[in-house]
Amino acid sequence: MSEAKRAPLPHDFHPQVPSFTVTSTDVEDGGVLRDAQVHSAGNTSPQLRWEGFPAETKSFAVTCFDPDAPTGSGFWHWVLFDIPASVTELPAGAGSGKFEGLPEGAVHVRNDYGTKDFGGAAPPPGDGPHRYVFTMYAVDSEKLGPGADVSPAVVGFNLRFHTLARAQLIGEYENRG
Repeated sequence: MSEAKRAPLPHDFHPQVPSFTVTSTDVEDGGVLRDAQVHSAGNTSPQLRWEGFPAETKSFAVTCFDPDAPTGSGFWHWVLFDIPASVTELPAGAGSGKFEGLPEGAVHVRNDYGTKDFGGAAPPPGDGPHRYVFTMYAVDSEKLGPGADVSPAVVGFNLRFHTLARAQLIGEYENRG
């Protein structure tokens, strides 16, 4: 997929907010995703750590979105919210498998695979590189509002109005199949 054909990033249409820092031992910003974050290989949510968020943050949310999916609406790989404000790191696998390290009270909604967890990269063979946008949101309330049975779009709608700051990492993956 050429740069000219790439879809806009998910936050291009949201109000501008301050940024903070998110890092990962598993995802290098601008780098290629490791097998652990590929659906047919490890299918494991990455380790994420964040800092520099606003003092008034009451909770966090994390999403992973592929804007380059050939759907016309992108593809949601991970949507997790109501992460307590006291938590500043998710270990690898917190959003997948046995959910080890998933903070109590955090809520998963179904991704576009139809499961309530992290679903790794799986672009169609020959479709070129896809971007996987991992976004951390600093949220102005302890509970975002929606329950676990809403769509990622409903979570995104709520985040649009409750985000204090945002941080992101973008990894790429291409299925050369």
